This record gives sequence, structure tokens and C-alpha cells, in this order.
Amino acid sequence: MINEVFMPALSSTMTEGKIVSWVKSPGDKIERGETVVIVESDKADMDVESFYEGYLATILVPAGEAAPVGSAIALVAETEAEIEIAQQQAAAPAASAPAVSAPVAVAAAPVAEPAPPQNGRTIASPRARKLAKELKVDISTLKGSGPYGRIVAEDIEKTAGMSSPVAPPVATPAIAPPPVAVPAAVPKVAPAIAPAQPGQVVALNTLQNAVVRNMMVSLQVPVFRVGYTITTDSLDKLYKQVKPKGVTMTALLAKAVALTLQKHPVVNAFYTEQGINYRSAINVAIAVAMDDGGLITPVLQNADQVDLYSLSRAWKDLVDRARSKQLQPEEYSTGGFTISNLGMFGVDRFDAILPPGQGAILAVGASRQQVVAVDGMMGLRSQMQVNLTCDHRTIYGADAAAFLRDLAKLIETDAQSLTL
Repeated sequence: MINEVFMPALSSTMTEGKIVSWVKSPGDKIERGETVVIVESDKADMDVESFYEGYLATILVPAGEAAPVGSAIALVAETEAEIEIAQQQAAAPAASAPAVSAPVAVAAAPVAEPAPPQNGRTIASPRARKLAKELKVDISTLKGSGPYGRIVAEDIEKTAGMSSPVAPPVATPAIAPPPVAVPAAVPKVAPAIAPAQPGQVVALNTLQNAVVRNMMVSLQVPVFRVGYTITTDSLDKLYKQVKPKGVTMTALLAKAVALTLQKHPVVNAFYTEQGINYRSAINVAIAVAMDDGGLITPVLQNADQVDLYSLSRAWKDLVDRARSKQLQPEEYSTGGFTISNLGMFGVDRFDAILPPGQGAILAVGASRQQVVAVDGMMGLRSQMQVNLTCDHRTIYGADAAAFLRDLAKLIETDAQSLTL
């Protein structure tokens, strides 16, 4: 019996997937539950497993190419004797090709860990392969420290540091083992790996296409924007106290927003045709720029209930795995409120586009010293500009103003409560 392997739908928004790499080669035996292929969905690379046994007869969509969800990407033969028949079937014109039987089921969700390497083949994460190519490291000589001996980015970095004079690119963030890693610095913008040349047209990658689709949907929503100036002296003082313990400014802002959302559930709600859907949890998403273009919004689940130090460790873990495309769909698609912080790059003020399925997004500018009137005299205060973009179908101007007022009050007069 010859079966088709279809491109799986790894997320609710996925319309096509890109083959990152085939773990199995034509002729290899496939066991039940074994990883067969690594697929790039909208925003992550997923290991995909087979539910059936057989032999990978031929690959229809090679690594590096994309295919629509539900289209055939490979043929699987039930027995070795049928491998040649399947290969002939793949080579025949579509009009004369014999009908295939029921498709081989492929997991529609990512596998938590890759299967053990088979036939001596080197298994490495997509990020590790990318780093190995950049640093000229032969991955076939390495022993991986990941699950089942899988080579991860940290293995490449260690090897390059010991045996190669070539240093990693400055903009490539180091991957630390989650979840207890402590961030050393604020994330920096990473330039594109291969800058486009003048006059060149560069096709959008899978992530960029997903961003385009989402933004076009967002532009159909009636929105309004409200700005607010927040004095950050107390927050800056607290940040200096907790930074040595691994707390980031991103975690502080996320915690402040989450606590404020407790008082303003409508800002955490979203519009549906049946009415306003009030979420049962406060999940704060934060925009992160990807090295190869596009952006992703990792989500801090139940941010109002998690202590500041655990929240910061969780954020470090999420960013590391986001940039190596290892996030699970629920880790980037379940946000109820989004923060976009370009202030860390020196941006004074900007407007953010509302993500689909959310009621509001907060654009955070840089904190700068300003000359202001203090008790009838002139003085210096650190201030930042924030802009809230809202869905006017659920949030009105007074709701937005009240939310920003309470957020400012928390940051300006009660910042220490963020550590409780």
C-alpha cells in the first residue's frame, strides 16, 4: 500500500508550511511516533511525527520549499517492495498517476522532543545548523547535549569558542539553557543575515507572510489611539535594585501592565460577533524582532499571578526559543494584550498596529530626562511616552484613559509593589 504524507496544519492560522529539513531519507524505515520532517509554520519550526510504520519512498517537497496545508509532501510505502512503485508513481504525470490510498496520518501538533537519531544520522536543531554554517563548524563531529543527543546552538558556540578563531556575529543572541538563565543585557536589533542588494527583490519568508496576513486583518478594525506621559523615576530606581537579580525592564513593564489589567478587564477583552469576550486569564504578549525578518509575540501566561523574578526567567526562555524558532503555538498565539517596546532602541514615540483577536496594544517609547515644573520650580524628571491602540468596538476613550491613568499611577507611586 502506498500512502501520501500531507503538509500538516500546525496552527490555526497556518495556510502553508516550509520544509526546514527531512529527518528521514528515501528508503528509510519509519516507526510509529518517529520524527519524519521539520516544518516551519507561521512562526516556529516544528518536529512532525508519523502515526504509522512504513518506508519513506520518495520526497515530493524538498527541504527549503513550501507547500500548502493539506498538500502531499512525500509518499510512504508499506513494504520495501513497494518503494520502487511509489517512486515511479511520483515520477509519472499527475493525470496518469494511480490513485493513492488513505493518507499517512501526521501529527498536527509539534513533538516535544525529537526521536533518537537513526542510522547514524546527525540530528541538529535548525538554529544549530544555521550557526554551524556561519561559524564553519562540522556538526557531524559533535555530540549533542540536547534531548536524545540532538545538537543545539549552545554546542556549536562552545565548539567554535574552543576550536575556531571565528567569533559569532555580534547581533546573534547567545542561547542559554532555560528556564533559569539570567539575561545579561537588553536584546538588540539583529540585522538580516544576508542583506539585500540594491535592485534585488527578496521573497517574503513564512514568518513575514504571516505578519502581512495578520496586519491586513488588523487594518479592517476600527481603532483609536490614546497617548500618555509617565514619569519613570521610581521604576528606574526599582530596576537598578532588581537588575542584578536578573530582572529585565521588559518583565517590569509586563508585570505593571498585567496588574493594571486586573482593574480594567475590558482592555483585556476582545470583540466577537456574539458580543465582548472577557478573558479568564491575563496573558501579556510582547513583540520580538526575529533575526531573519518579521516579528513574533511570545506570551507571558498569567502574568499578573507570577512573581517578578519567575516572570523574568520565563521571558528569557521565551525569547531564546523564539529566536531559534522552537516555541509551541500556545506560547505565541494566546496573548490577550500586547506590549511593543521600541523604547529600548531609543525610539521616543510611535503607534502600534492592533494584533488580530486582541482589544489593545501598548507602544512604549524611551524614558528620557525632561525639564518639568516641580512644586513651582523647574526640575529634571525621567519620562516616557506610551500610546495605546484600541479596538473601538470594545474599548471607548474613557476606558483607555482610565487604564493609562492607573498604569501611570502604579509606575510613578507604587513601583515597589511589582516585586510582591
